[in-house]
Amino acid sequence: MISILLARLHQKHRTFRYPDGPAPKVSDRLRGRPTLDPARCLPGCSVCRDVCPTGAAAAGPDGRLVMDLGRCLFCGRCAEACPQQAIAFTTDHRLAVSRREDLLLAAGAQLQLATAMGNRLRSFLGRSLRLRQVSAGGCNACEADSNVLTTVGWDLQRFGIDFVASPRHADGILVTGPVTENMRTALLKTYEAVPAPKIVIAVGSCAVAGGPFVDHPEVHNGIAALLPVDLFVPGCPPHPLTILDGLLRLVGVLADR
Repeated sequence: MISILLARLHQKHRTFRYPDGPAPKVSDRLRGRPTLDPARCLPGCSVCRDVCPTGAAAAGPDGRLVMDLGRCLFCGRCAEACPQQAIAFTTDHRLAVSRREDLLLAAGAQLQLATAMGNRLRSFLGRSLRLRQVSAGGCNACEADSNVLTTVGWDLQRFGIDFVASPRHADGILVTGPVTENMRTALLKTYEAVPAPKIVIAVGSCAVAGGPFVDHPEVHNGIAALLPVDLFVPGCPPHPLTILDGLLRLVGVLADR
């Protein structure tokens, strides 16, 4: 027992102070929120669209690029191929939004970040969330980055947010994966088992729009076609800080940031 206490004393405080302090440092190699330069993006140019593996890059009404961050795998091919260097990926981790259409990023536009849940839900849940995680055919990358939030460094529970084993004990579900046909019934039954009112969170490009499996006949291109979604967290996989940012915005902790 003494050795355990000494080890803990030696380790000191390991939990990040975020959001009361600076955010944890992310790698310079992180591909976060992209920027699209309207001055460099040429109308009619299709180089980025030709190399995008999921159709995330499309032409807008003016012929310039509109990037669907819900479909985007953040692979960086578009930025590498663009002859005008109009696309650049920053290390900004803030990507979570409340509406699917808010993930359509046009050149020169700003991303509309997620807002807090409505007054009715807040009156029931306050700032406490119990979530049942459902892996609907995921590769385990988004699942791993969600799970890391419960470790000592992140300590998700300090915000009143935690994962539970039973949907009967949950306030909502956090879904990863493209929703394969084999997982569709299990997902819907899990959702039905959560007491109302309840929330749905889509984490990762697969859960948002199908990811690399988009339009495959055995997937449902994410969960929005099956269930009402309250929070979309894009990425392949999203950084743990991106997931945490979205959750804290949903409960109103980061409403003004």
